[in-house]
Amino acid sequence: MTKELGLLNFLCIIAAIAFLAMAVISAVLSGDFFTTDNLFIIAFGLLMALLFAVNPLLYLRSEGRLPLPVFGKSIPASANGAPVPLRASSAPLLDAKGRAVPPDVKAIMSRMGHSEPSQPQKGT
Repeated sequence: MTKELGLLNFLCIIAAIAFLAMAVISAVLSGDFFTTDNLFIIAFGLLMALLFAVNPLLYLRSEGRLPLPVFGKSIPASANGAPVPLRASSAPLLDAKGRAVPPDVKAIMSRMGHSEPSQPQKGT
C-alpha cells in the first residue's frame, strides 16, 4: 500500500507543478495580462495546482512530517505559567446516575479534553 501512496503522491506533485508552470508561463508570455482569457487560464492553473497539491500535503501532515504551528495544541497554563495536568484527580468518573463510566468512554473524554462532570447530587 505504501508504494501506491508514494506513486499517487508523486503523480499529484508532478501535476501540481505542471499546472503551476502553466499559470506562470501564461502570465509571463502573454502580451496583455488583464484579458479575460489570460486571467481565466491563470486562475484555472492555480486552482488545479492547489487541488493536486492538497493530497500530498495532507499525507505529509498525517505522517507527522509536515508540522503546522497554526494547528498545534495549546497547553493550558496556571496563573504562574506552569502547565496544568489534564487529570489531576484520581476520583472515578461517574455518569449522571452515579455509576462508574467504562474505560472506553473515559478514553474518549480524555482525548476530547472534557473536564470531569460534576458528581450527582443525593436525592435527585
